[in-house]
Amino acid sequence: MKSPKEVYVCSQCDFQSPKWYGQCPSCHAWNTFQKETYQPAVSGTIKSGQRAVSREKAVPFSEMESVDCPRMLTGIGELDRVLGGGLVPGSAVLLAGEPGIGKSTLLMQLCGRAGQAYKILYISGEESRGQLKLRAKRLGVDGSDVLVLTETDVDAAIAEYDRISPDVVIVDSIQTMVSDGSASSAGSTTQVRECASRFIRCAKADGVAVIMVGHVNKEGGIAGPKVLEHMVDAVLSFEGERSQSYRIVRAVKNRYGSTNEIGVFEMTDTGLSEVDNPSEMLLAGRPTGVSGTCAVCTMEGTRPIIVEIQALVTPTSYPAPRRVADGIDYNRMCLLLAVLEKRLGLRFSSSDVYLNVVGGLRIDEPAADAAIALALCSSIKDIPVPHDMIVVGEVGLSGEVRAVSFARERAKEAVRVGFAKAALPKRGLARHPVDVEGCSLYPLGGVYDLLVLLSKGVPKKKDKEL
Repeated sequence: MKSPKEVYVCSQCDFQSPKWYGQCPSCHAWNTFQKETYQPAVSGTIKSGQRAVSREKAVPFSEMESVDCPRMLTGIGELDRVLGGGLVPGSAVLLAGEPGIGKSTLLMQLCGRAGQAYKILYISGEESRGQLKLRAKRLGVDGSDVLVLTETDVDAAIAEYDRISPDVVIVDSIQTMVSDGSASSAGSTTQVRECASRFIRCAKADGVAVIMVGHVNKEGGIAGPKVLEHMVDAVLSFEGERSQSYRIVRAVKNRYGSTNEIGVFEMTDTGLSEVDNPSEMLLAGRPTGVSGTCAVCTMEGTRPIIVEIQALVTPTSYPAPRRVADGIDYNRMCLLLAVLEKRLGLRFSSSDVYLNVVGGLRIDEPAADAAIALALCSSIKDIPVPHDMIVVGEVGLSGEVRAVSFARERAKEAVRVGFAKAALPKRGLARHPVDVEGCSLYPLGGVYDLLVLLSKGVPKKKDKEL
């Protein structure tokens, strides 16, 4: 029998080396090498629980048969939206998020709703049966159709899987599973890669849907090797602040659907409840007659969502002013500040600038540039933006406002929520006229038109009236 072998493994690209490197020679990432100890496999032997790989011959596409695999509905509409219509048989999904964000709660509710239609095996390596029973009771999950296994040994879990033959397998979490093929501890790069590959092999061979829960490290990335994200078919990110009750599920990777869709939930005493109208939720409590706020309609996949952007520009006595952006790309904010200072002559260089997207949502769409710029202009001039107006448009380096897609859908969402005015790019309106009943359109040709919109603002209220 061979003695255990110690190697250093890169957590980003899985490169192995007999000695430690500060920078990985393969992917050039810094400080990613971790010491691993594993037992080399004896040639000609098969590990316990390991399946024989079937040998198939290559065939041309013309002779292949198309397979129609219906989606497996989870019973949670927001989760089905993010997945692209439901779980795909034979797929592996990785659900990652910070501790306490609600991953186990969401999966327990999935068991309660989808357990009546599908046979579900819930493998828990973090909680005991009593703890799972208490959570199910709090969430109102009967669980009579869900099979629970509290096990950390991947070989024992696979053996029980073969005996039950479920339709859906939930592993909570993949960092707690251990394989006998490696002598390293649970959660190490080698263990996570080996255990995940075992469950993914079961999904591809038997056509079951596998959902694995993944932890995140202190940098915010998924714990374990980076190759884990490449192995699975979909990566879902569970986002949100513990101090806030709203949670967002975002698809970072999805081989069977769009990566632009999001699911919005609200954490309550009885679990996660779906938010069917995120726009009203994000606009709740919005002040009126206050400078530095502007509404924008962003597209998250096929869903238009109206969010509020807040800007605070205040003079500073320090030689280097502060720049803080929450929910908006920092480099994009600096670019817009440079455009406004160059094209409109606004002096942001002597002021601290703070930007925030209300509700914890992150905006990556360039269509929010005009709203960000208008909020900055409103704050530095202390003139409020019209309360019943949304602003949409991409700002170029020359100060022009470029056209955006889905202009009609954005205007319709604004009218549905209660907005009566929409400032849209002039170039887009010329090619695709927008005619929405109850919505007055204001064409934007450049950043100078943003100052014209401020002249249509309402009188600013006093602080005691806010």
